[in-house]
Amino acid sequence: MCSSLELKDKIYTCTFEITIDLIGGKWKPLIIWHLGSKGTQRFSELKKLLPQITQKMLTQQLRELETDNLVIRKVYPQVPPKVEYSLSELGKTLMPILSMMCDWGNEYYKLTT
Repeated sequence: MCSSLELKDKIYTCTFEITIDLIGGKWKPLIIWHLGSKGTQRFSELKKLLPQITQKMLTQQLRELETDNLVIRKVYPQVPPKVEYSLSELGKTLMPILSMMCDWGNEYYKLTT
C-alpha cells in the first residue's frame, strides 16, 4: 500500500521505502543475517565475519541499526569494556525475509552459471 507517510522526520511515499531505508545497502542485511544466524557477537567477531567492511562503516551501521531498534548493544561494566550486539525482537522478524532473499540468490546463481 503506497501513500505519503511520515516517520522519524522523513517523508516516504510507501512502506517499501521504509524497509529499504532501514535495512538497505551493502552491509545492514549482512550484519542482521550474521546476528540472526550466529547469535550475539562482539564487534571484533562481526568484523571477522565481514572482512571487507571498515571499522568506521561497521560502527556506523551498528549505530543506525541500534537507533532503529533492530539491534541491541549491551555494554558490560568491566575493563577493558566488553560490548556485545544481538538482534532485537523486531530485528528477528527480518530473518525470514533475509532467508528468502538468500534462497532467491541461490536459485539465481544456479540459473546463471
